[in-house]
Amino acid sequence: MAEITLQVNGDSLPCAPGMNLPQFLESIDLNPRLVAVEYNGEILHRQFWDTTEIKEGDRLEIVTIVGGG
Repeated sequence: MAEITLQVNGDSLPCAPGMNLPQFLESIDLNPRLVAVEYNGEILHRQFWDTTEIKEGDRLEIVTIVGGG
């Protein structure tokens, strides 16, 4: 199956079809526990990540959570 293309933080990135959100995050070397994701213009609550299948043309804004004082 051909790769699909996503918009991630304004850049086009390839993705294997059928991946869910945590799988995609791991494929781009991000720890799913340490990011917040806006999915197609809306904050996507973590409870829906496993059931959210990435599709052609989806737009993701990913913010890394940084700890510190």
